[in-house]
Amino acid sequence: MYGAQLIEALRRRDPKLEFFGVGGDRMRAAGCDTVVDAKDLSVVGITEILSHLPKIYGLYRHLIKEADKRKPDLAIVIDSPAFNWRVARQMKKRGIPVVYYVAPQFWAWRQGRVRLLREYIDKALVIFPFEEKFYRDRGVDATFVGHPLAELPHPAIERNDYAAQFHLDPAKYWITLMPGSRVKEVRMNLPTILEAAAQLDANYEFLLPIAPTLDRAFLQDLIGEQSITLVPESLPALSHSRAGIITSGTATVEAAMMRTPFVMVYRVSPLTYLLGKPRVKVARFAMVNLIAGEEVVPELVQHDFTAERVVAQIKEILPDGAARDRMLEGLTRVKTLLRPPQSPVDGPVQHPADRAAEIILQLSRARKTDGQ
Repeated sequence: MYGAQLIEALRRRDPKLEFFGVGGDRMRAAGCDTVVDAKDLSVVGITEILSHLPKIYGLYRHLIKEADKRKPDLAIVIDSPAFNWRVARQMKKRGIPVVYYVAPQFWAWRQGRVRLLREYIDKALVIFPFEEKFYRDRGVDATFVGHPLAELPHPAIERNDYAAQFHLDPAKYWITLMPGSRVKEVRMNLPTILEAAAQLDANYEFLLPIAPTLDRAFLQDLIGEQSITLVPESLPALSHSRAGIITSGTATVEAAMMRTPFVMVYRVSPLTYLLGKPRVKVARFAMVNLIAGEEVVPELVQHDFTAERVVAQIKEILPDGAARDRMLEGLTRVKTLLRPPQSPVDGPVQHPADRAAEIILQLSRARKTDGQ
């Protein structure tokens, strides 16, 4: 999604630009020749990645060969640090400047790896306000451009029309379930989320948006006969839902932008948790809590993630009252913090992708001026 937004912003400024690399349906639709499909790199966890290493390494080699063949003027890497810092290193060896858009969350763990950005990255474009200082203090040329989701408009479809489209009861409260975007992640998180949904009474309808990286049949197999409505997009579901049960990640930011109160949940394999927990350098897991600097939404992680605790937390924020009001105020504050900074000389606030595109093109022009 971020890659597609950026391609569109760059193309508006220079329609002659061409793009190739790693991506999915949205980047292809935006005009990127995806020589590697992002779905093939969708693995989460320390131990889980081991069995996928040969395939991932083969895709990495293929991408580098394509770069050698096409000789790009600039490389833009987005998130996925385990894969992308290696790509950045190869580009740097070839004299190709590298921009990191959506920089790695090295502030959360493995802070020593910031040196990789210093060595291989010409410019880091960060999407969380606290990241600019973190990276600049460690010698990385970083600029906060705003979060790509911060300016998302609420979907235009009315609640009754949405209900008719997906055979929902508009008189009931709806709860959006978002178990993750990777197969392993969903297998670890969805069963407990479904158990929590089963414990809530029949006054609720449950919506499960299908992530672009997942297959409908795979989700339906996990759901079985339980009454869960699969929908194609997350934002309309969140916008019209009373609450959400959402795994840690970008989905929590989407919920905040839609001002949908939610409970954050997450579980990884016991070995991954055992290996990863001592390395975590932050006190909170939910991105909205990290941005706010306090607990805006409850976090149920690993052993605390049980159906009973999910139900208890959801029941606190479903009715009108102090708990729901506090969360809504916190989500509004988070949205404000994620908005891009104002343009120089009090110009209009730009979309993060537009701000990123301008910085990228300035870097490219400066390189050409220097005769590189």
